[in-house]
Amino acid sequence: MTQTVTRGESLGAQVARVLRQRIVRGELAPGARITEEALAEEFSVSRGPVRDALTQLSFEKLVEVQRPRGVYIVGLTHDDVDQLYSLRGALEQLALSRAMRVDDEARWAAMAAAVGRMGEAADAGDHAAFVAADLEFHSQIYALADHPRLEGAWNQYLPTFTALLEVTINHDEDLHESSDDHVKLMDVMRSGTPTQAAKVLSEHLDGARERMLSEIATRA
Repeated sequence: MTQTVTRGESLGAQVARVLRQRIVRGELAPGARITEEALAEEFSVSRGPVRDALTQLSFEKLVEVQRPRGVYIVGLTHDDVDQLYSLRGALEQLALSRAMRVDDEARWAAMAAAVGRMGEAADAGDHAAFVAADLEFHSQIYALADHPRLEGAWNQYLPTFTALLEVTINHDEDLHESSDDHVKLMDVMRSGTPTQAAKVLSEHLDGARERMLSEIATRA
């Protein structure tokens, strides 16, 4: 089936997003071979955007480019998930410790708004809206950290974590518990100690990691 692409987001990014979702969901199995020609035909684009997409996915370790043989799906193993969440934990703990230094109330407004949107999405059972608000919440931790290189590292892996969250959030029929977790995390960042906040964040990320590992286990 031909996939459609739209203006606004680069064609390569759109192709990468769809392929990333298929890989993380297990729709493209590890070891499967894909070709530039077939992808260009499927997405109705030239090979340029397809190469851009595959370069990005290769950086994310989701595919392996073996020229001239082709491109092979790497997928996600237990170890891959451990690596991704340990990396995120290291990045986010540093960002959190710096963000907690911010006293300007106005700078916390965007995070508070994201928490509000998560609550509304939980009430509506809207998983897609919840994912968007969840990612905005965590992106605000990095924005508050005032560390452009740290924020840049988060943004490099944000597409991967978006795909992971889209899978793990579907394990939650009721989104209120996850919404409450974010309220708790914001509150402890505002009024708790760095040690308390680090513990809450670690528990939050560990929960996401365990849900992703559970998803992978069902595919075995």
